[in-house]
Amino acid sequence: MGLQQSLRPIDGDIGHLKSMGRIVTPVKIENLLDPSKKIKTDALVDTGAYMMTLPNAWRGRLGDPPASRKVELHLATEETVEGEVCGPIYIQIAGFPCIAGEVLFIEMKPADGEYEPLIDYITLEQSQAAVSMMGHRLTHVRYMDMK
Repeated sequence: MGLQQSLRPIDGDIGHLKSMGRIVTPVKIENLLDPSKKIKTDALVDTGAYMMTLPNAWRGRLGDPPASRKVELHLATEETVEGEVCGPIYIQIAGFPCIAGEVLFIEMKPADGEYEPLIDYITLEQSQAAVSMMGHRLTHVRYMDMK
């Protein structure tokens, strides 16, 4: 019950500005082998993030992905914590193509009763999404940059 309450509903916007400098967008994360195991939530776009990052509390909602590994992470707070990288997982940012990738589960503390998952730069690139500085939203990238 507590886990269900922590999920924010998807509202149909494609990357809306929640407050100055913060782009939040709906995303669906799904187990590649078991489509019944999925998470739908809003996530903060963080182009400095290592990878798609989710709270450990949601780990069970994706079932057992084909592969997982423990990793050590050095945070901006100078802390070293353990995380779990799982995949392959389907990831779909609302309004963009579905991709197969990996997600990182770490301990998170809910802010105002809600977790804040992160969408990283690699997931944006693979989804052909980019941050529009003019519109403060996500925009579709027509061509993938192969230079």
